[in-house]
Amino acid sequence: MIIGRSHIVPESTQWKCLITAGQSHSIITDEPAHLEGQDQGAAPYDLLCSALVSCTMITLRMYAKHKGIELGHFSVDAEFQVDHDKQESIQRHLHFDTPLSDELKQKLLAICQKTPVTKTLLRSVDIQTSVVE
Repeated sequence: MIIGRSHIVPESTQWKCLITAGQSHSIITDEPAHLEGQDQGAAPYDLLCSALVSCTMITLRMYAKHKGIELGHFSVDAEFQVDHDKQESIQRHLHFDTPLSDELKQKLLAICQKTPVTKTLLRSVDIQTSVVE
């Protein structure tokens, strides 16, 4: 079963491309200037972080709706990092405008570890590449 799909074609500038995600959603991707891009779209690691934060946001909102919990306004951000030993990690942060009990904070953190994209990233993915003619 296919649960995600993307297609990409190059645009006129050096690294800029147009992604079609799903059936018809357009996303521009590019590289920042320090990588010789024009910074006219999200870089690939930005898109990876975007997948994680969007899945996190949707999962937490679904959980809150299912449990009848009012979380108030909140946001999620993520940063993909590489340290001096070339170890990669993602830092994800939840920001709530409404104070939460310690119990609810712990439950939400546990839910974050179970989002579909989190689980995929944690277990790694088998990527098979082929040339299609």
